[in-house]
Amino acid sequence: MKRTVLIGFIAVLLSPFVYSQDTIKPLHVPAKILGGDTIPFIDLNATIIFPPFENKSPREQKRFDKFVYNIKIVYPYAKLAAAKLKEFKVVLDSIHIEKERKTYMKKAEQELEDKFGDDIKAMTYTQGKILIKLIYRETGSSSYDIVKELRGRFSAFVWQTLARIFGYDLKTKYDPGGEDQNIEKIVQMIEAGSI
Repeated sequence: MKRTVLIGFIAVLLSPFVYSQDTIKPLHVPAKILGGDTIPFIDLNATIIFPPFENKSPREQKRFDKFVYNIKIVYPYAKLAAAKLKEFKVVLDSIHIEKERKTYMKKAEQELEDKFGDDIKAMTYTQGKILIKLIYRETGSSSYDIVKELRGRFSAFVWQTLARIFGYDLKTKYDPGGEDQNIEKIVQMIEAGSI
């Protein structure tokens, strides 16, 4: 009841903006009838309010801003990886001949390389580490497990060895309640549209 009254009050406050002197255009909103009265009703999306991150110095604030920037760069790629993985699994489940599966995977890999290879190569070391964690967050599997499932155990071993040489670990898991707590908060804020 309080919510409906609040929304009605907001609608009354906004009415001067809806009707102008030059043109009168009615604004159609959903309504509910309560006790014989028709009351405008607008359903608002839930809003998550996050406590501010406590940074003690300008240097820490700068590091945090850089961290947010890196997550904003990487997060769309993690979402895309999850969507592409689902797409690949659907197609691969329908292909039963091993040679055709390998041909499809090579074609898909080449397409991804052509489309996103330069962007991924241009990522910084930190962005790469965050990407590995966010891929785990979006898919529920480590990058190593994904490569092993799609390309085989040997290929996964080779990629993991190469990643370890450059300081990455494809077996990295995502822990939203532990060490990756700040990443999770920032991702939720991105999803909520608050940053």
